[in-house]
Amino acid sequence: MQYAMGAPPPPPHGSAHGAGGQGAGAWAHGTPPHGPPPHGAPHSGPPAGPPAPHGQPPVPGAAPYGPPPVPGGSRQHGAPHPQGAPQPPQGPPPSGRPSGPQHIPPGHQQAPVPPQGPPAPDSTGHIQLPPGGPVPIPVPHPADSGTGAATLAVLLIGPAGAGKTTVARHWAARRQVPTAHISLDDVREWVCSGFADPQSGWNEHSEAQYRLARRTCGFAARNFLANGISCILDDAVFPDRPVVGLGGWKRHVGPGLLPVVLLPGLEIVLERNAERSGNRRLSDEEVAGIHGRMAGWYGSGLPIIDNSKYDVETTARVLDDVLARSIASPPAW
Repeated sequence: MQYAMGAPPPPPHGSAHGAGGQGAGAWAHGTPPHGPPPHGAPHSGPPAGPPAPHGQPPVPGAAPYGPPPVPGGSRQHGAPHPQGAPQPPQGPPPSGRPSGPQHIPPGHQQAPVPPQGPPAPDSTGHIQLPPGGPVPIPVPHPADSGTGAATLAVLLIGPAGAGKTTVARHWAARRQVPTAHISLDDVREWVCSGFADPQSGWNEHSEAQYRLARRTCGFAARNFLANGISCILDDAVFPDRPVVGLGGWKRHVGPGLLPVVLLPGLEIVLERNAERSGNRRLSDEEVAGIHGRMAGWYGSGLPIIDNSKYDVETTARVLDDVLARSIASPPAW
């Protein structure tokens, strides 16, 4: 049996259990073995302890000093113990001996008693978290300026170079309530070995990793929202792929997801893309193609922000105002 401080050490060889199943440990507490020894057999009790000082009771836990008395006469050497013989009284420890638990010889230690009942709630450091579920439509707060203290799930859509990640991080960092930023590209690049880079050719592996990253971001957003933390996600969602794009995000997060499109002019997008490095920098042809497909969001009913002439601070403020209107009147999508 395991206990809080580990299993008790095993007794020395031959001391815990002897032949016949009765060990010396049964005598350590003054308990005789089952049944009397055969008639005439020598007494096989524990060795007598040191004699007690004159006029003081024996030390608790030690063997009786001399043979116990037998009712009606003195006990003969070799005679068995009478059943139910009274034990010597347990008095206070002799003068000069330390009080407290008495020493028990090796091989006779009592096993520690395991704690009863469940541990205290804070004994293991475990924190119970509510499970994440579909995000509902947020409740409007007319008295608040902008989104105020509302708990939101936001999807910021835009082409490469639109400034989605920068604006999303800025907006999340300056809210008055806890807010997380979840970047799809960051989650996608969690894959180190076997990363399917679409710049090397779009195939089924890159498509699968994009879908897996979107689903992972959705799980994270639902868990954040279930624990009172707003979140904003950013992704280049195309209007001509509703099932994989916007429809997929709605399935992963819930009906309360608020999409906003960030769509500056093509010249601005090309300029910002040229400042990038690594695998996030695309060719001008790819940027122009993505920007052209994003133009399909016009007329979709989703709110669109043209941040061609806005800095990051202004764009984040406009985004907050647009989200406040979306809370009051959610877009149909």
